[in-house]
Amino acid sequence: MADRNSQQALTTQLQTLFNAVSGELPHDKIDTLSIPADRLTEALTFLKHKAEPRFEMLFDLSAIDEAKRGGGLTVFYHLLSLSGNADLRLKVSLPDEDALLPSVCTVWSAANWYERELYDMFGIHIDGHPDLRRILMPEYWEGHPLRKTHPNRATEMPPYQLPEARYRTIMESYRAEDYREPGMSAEEMILNIGPTHPGTHGILRLVVRLLGEEIRDVNPDIGFHHRGAEKMAERHTYHTYLPYTDRIDYLAGVQNELPYVLAVEQLAGITVPPRAQVMRVMLCELFRIASHLVWVASYAHDTGALAPPFYAFREREYLFDVMELITGGRMHPAFFRIGGVALDLPEGWSEALQSFLKRMPAAVDEYQALLAHNPVFRARTRGIGVLSTAEAIDWGISGPNLRACGLAWDLRKKRPYSGYECYDFEVPTANGGDALARTEVRLEEIRQSLRIVEQAMQNMPSGSTLSAEARYAFPRKEATLQDIETLIHHFITVSRGMGFPAGESFFVTEAPKGMNGYFVVSDGSQNPYRLRIRTPSFPHIQALKLLANGHLVGDLIPILGSLDYVLADIDR
Repeated sequence: MADRNSQQALTTQLQTLFNAVSGELPHDKIDTLSIPADRLTEALTFLKHKAEPRFEMLFDLSAIDEAKRGGGLTVFYHLLSLSGNADLRLKVSLPDEDALLPSVCTVWSAANWYERELYDMFGIHIDGHPDLRRILMPEYWEGHPLRKTHPNRATEMPPYQLPEARYRTIMESYRAEDYREPGMSAEEMILNIGPTHPGTHGILRLVVRLLGEEIRDVNPDIGFHHRGAEKMAERHTYHTYLPYTDRIDYLAGVQNELPYVLAVEQLAGITVPPRAQVMRVMLCELFRIASHLVWVASYAHDTGALAPPFYAFREREYLFDVMELITGGRMHPAFFRIGGVALDLPEGWSEALQSFLKRMPAAVDEYQALLAHNPVFRARTRGIGVLSTAEAIDWGISGPNLRACGLAWDLRKKRPYSGYECYDFEVPTANGGDALARTEVRLEEIRQSLRIVEQAMQNMPSGSTLSAEARYAFPRKEATLQDIETLIHHFITVSRGMGFPAGESFFVTEAPKGMNGYFVVSDGSQNPYRLRIRTPSFPHIQALKLLANGHLVGDLIPILGSLDYVLADIDR
């Protein structure tokens, strides 16, 4: 991490050059400054190109409706310096009505979709944006869902009625010919792929512009899977929201739970027992393997290989047997708790896990032979969807997709959390930046995760699996049967929830698809005032047009599949 002196020097520079105002350091210890809207673009340009350290990546961009805390809107820009391993948060205050911000798409390519999300969810107009329209909600949606005035439940909204004339107008907007742009030649055509195409693995629509078989442009149309995960958090207690996190990247299980509980624990200053930390790491790495196995299966199928899906799903079922034994669940265990985990390890867990670990190395060798060493697969993936390191950073790309460009950026090494500094493992990288390189990185990541799981299993400490700070944790059932005060505490925790300290806390972890972060804003009540979920798949799919332009239409699905995305992770 960048040293404190250099961060303080940068803060002073921003105050002098751009009238930035520094506030109290939040719970996450990320330097946070407020800046006038009219100085925003030049400040962000300075931070990307001239600051020391330089903040090369726009990691996240969203807003907070302050209607219940004094009024107005707060827009926050979370910047990441990979060269300096540092974070910076800039905030801009806007009025409730006629909120206006300058676009920073010229500074970061990744800003495009994030600014559209601001417009869609909060009604903030972005001046100078090249394509300002809704992104997650349909164009006919009324209101802006993340404003506090917008209904929180479907039962609070009027019945859904759509006149036939309006329905016809909406459906006409999905005609491919309506996407023809000025200047397109008569020989070019528009092709709709999805939203129910088998190659999109979910309800994703791609509007592709073609000249013959050459791709001239790709515009992903997302939002079909949007479920309002951030909005729902505002009506849940901190504990009852946990099962919802599993459904974000629904292939990664507890990997979704970890950044959420770490953000809340950071907010409340909760210490997690060593045994619970090791259990968390072990289960997270098992789910990293499970997620990569689904990717191996689906990507092999995308590229025409029919055997690997059967092999990969076979191993995944063996893994889920172990997961079910330990957590009681398979895909969505909802097993982590604020302060630890739900249950201790059951009898026989070690033998079951050891049996799985014994079979996996040979299985990965099979995948290597069937995919990465297969001449047909290599011909379909080598040199397509090429991404340079600079482009990846500019578009906010992380995880295996970034490491396939040759940059060994992995939060488990760069910013160890949950005790990752105690494990011996390597960070796989590749230098091609293409679909083949992304394949090789993920296969090697399975091997490295197996190493971590083996170490966790062999060095599992004894002791409690839940924090002793009962103020924020569920008491154990056996204690509630013996102690009336503990039973009362349990009743209050489950029914009403507990108030957490006011403040802000952001935590990012290295999930299977990339960096996954939860930003918790608390007003001291039992419910999060604002919960922001920064997922890796959102910026990854935005970059599809960069990867696909100039290739043939037959390359589009192999390029798309190589990104390893999940629709729920994009749409939330």
